[in-house]
Amino acid sequence: MNVLRAIAHNRVLRRIAAALLTLFGVAVVVFIMLRAIPGDQITANLGTEAAGLTPAQRDSLTRYYGLDQPLVGQFFSWLGNVVTGNLGFSARAQQSVLDLTLSSLPVTFQLAAMSIVFALVIGIPLGMLAASRPDSLRDGFGQLVGLAGLSIPAFLLATTLMSVLATSWGFNPNGQGFASLADDPLLNLQQMLLPSLVLGFGIAAPIMRTTRTAVLEVRSDDFVRTARAKGVPPRRLQFKHVLGNALVPIVTMTGLQFGYLLGGAVVVEQVFSIPGIGRQVLLGIQQKEYALVQSSVLVIALAFVIVNLLTDLLYRAIDPRVRA
Repeated sequence: MNVLRAIAHNRVLRRIAAALLTLFGVAVVVFIMLRAIPGDQITANLGTEAAGLTPAQRDSLTRYYGLDQPLVGQFFSWLGNVVTGNLGFSARAQQSVLDLTLSSLPVTFQLAAMSIVFALVIGIPLGMLAASRPDSLRDGFGQLVGLAGLSIPAFLLATTLMSVLATSWGFNPNGQGFASLADDPLLNLQQMLLPSLVLGFGIAAPIMRTTRTAVLEVRSDDFVRTARAKGVPPRRLQFKHVLGNALVPIVTMTGLQFGYLLGGAVVVEQVFSIPGIGRQVLLGIQQKEYALVQSSVLVIALAFVIVNLLTDLLYRAIDPRVRA
C-alpha cells in the first residue's frame, strides 16, 4: 500500500512539474513572438505622432514601458510580476490586465461550454449513426456532415448565419451591447446562441469521427458479441455496452477541443463582438500591449492545462481499467 501511494504521489509531482514546464515554455515562445513583430508599444499607441517625438521624449517613453532593459531582463521582470499576481496594465482600457481577464475569461468559458454541448449533441449521434452501418448511406451522410464541419471556415459560417437571420428574421441580438449572464440571462443566451452553434458545428466533426472509430472498435470486441448472443436489446446494447466503453477517446477529443476553444474562438468572438479573452488578446496584439498579450496567453495555457488534468480525472470516473 505504501508503495502504491508513493507511485501515485510521484505521478502527481511529475504532472505538476510537466504543467509548470509547459507554462514556462508558452511564456518564452509568446515573449519571443511578440518581439519579432515589427514596431513597439510607443509606435502602436502614438501612431504617426511617434515620428515627432524628440530623443528625450522617446527615451522617457522607452524607460516607462521598460523597453530599455535587455530582453532577458524584460522577460524575468514580467514573469516575476505575474508570479506575485501583477499581470500588468492596459493603457488602451485603462485597467489592470487582471481585471480585464477576470471579466473576459468567464465569457469565453461560457461560450466554450455551450459550444461543447452543441458539438456533443451533433457529433455523438452522427458518429453512432455512421458506425451502425459502415459504408452505407447513413455512414456517407455522417462523413459528409463531418467534412462540412472541418472545411467550412468559422468566420464564413458566422457571417452567413448572422446576415441571413438579421435580414430575414430580424434576429440580431449581437447588434446590441453585450449583456452578461448575471445582468440579462435571456439576452445573454440569445447573444451566445449563434457563436456557440458556429463553433459547435466545427467541433462536432472531429467528435463525430472519433465516435465512429471508437464505436466500430468496441463493436468488434468479444463482450459485445456475447451480450448480443444473450439477447440484450439493441438500444441497450448500443448505449450501455458499446457507447459506454467507447467514451474514453470521445472524452479525450472533447477535452482537447474545449481547451482549443479557450484561445481559438478569437475569430468568432470578433465577428459577434463577444468580449472574451481571445478578442482581448487580438486587441492587445494590435496595440502592441506586451503585458496584456503575454499574461492573457499564459492564463489561457493555464486553463488548458487544468482542463487536461480534469479530463484525466474523468477517465478514472468512467473507466475502471484506468483506476486499476
